[in-house]
Amino acid sequence: MVDPVDRRLSHPAQAPASLAPVILAKGLDLTFRTADGPVQALKDVDLEIGRGEFVSFIGPSGCGKTTFLRVVAGLEHPTGGSISVNGMTPDAARQARAYGYVFQAAGLYPWRTIAGNVKLPLEIMGFSKAEQESRVRKVLSLVELDGFGGKYPWQLSGGMQQRASIARALSFDADILLMDEPFGALDEIVRDRLNEELLRLWAATGKTVGFVTHSIPEAVYLSTKIVVMSPRPGRITDVIDSDLPAERPLDIRDTPEFLALAHRVREGLRAGHAYD
Repeated sequence: MVDPVDRRLSHPAQAPASLAPVILAKGLDLTFRTADGPVQALKDVDLEIGRGEFVSFIGPSGCGKTTFLRVVAGLEHPTGGSISVNGMTPDAARQARAYGYVFQAAGLYPWRTIAGNVKLPLEIMGFSKAEQESRVRKVLSLVELDGFGGKYPWQLSGGMQQRASIARALSFDADILLMDEPFGALDEIVRDRLNEELLRLWAATGKTVGFVTHSIPEAVYLSTKIVVMSPRPGRITDVIDSDLPAERPLDIRDTPEFLALAHRVREGLRAGHAYD
């Protein structure tokens, strides 16, 4: 496996395009069967995500953003259409450890130290103890948590806990990082800081990132591509390619280019409500 710290790019947007998309959905449908009748969560979703892209999914609550990520991860199964991940079914990609998943809550075990939490997937996968220790040190350094491996989750702030969760997802060096609104519960100051750190992390690793958010500024700031979704049943109303520069200080959010992209996202969200 390639060391996540040693694989460095000037910026992921400059990574060579893959001949085949990393994630490819065609006519994707998903209907849940409930006691109250069927609930269609996704309808006719077509989407391609290339290697090294940072793709944000934005839309109202219940529009299928998280459901789509769960389909990519093989945690939900479509009832129509098709989806492939690295040219495989999502189930095969999961077995091949193709992705790391970061949930809304950090989900750290309180009885394990931060290092112990980060190494958990490595223990399950059977890495040697020496390799576990090496990888934990490197990913903790990558998320700027050097010196905190011996602490317990309750001794860290919410933002630091979420960074530990990201480190855990990076520990086995999967090509794809799936992030389900990881910063939604944090205050704006911490969220801005973690947005900056996430861009730095993405530039350092070259991962393909799927990121769910409810925040228009966050989606525009982070992404090379923004997928705008409609209320249930979840459809894609717009796919917006960002032309913002690779270097993105926080004050880029005051530029006309940023505001124009945010306006287009907002218009796409409004258009989504026009569906019957």
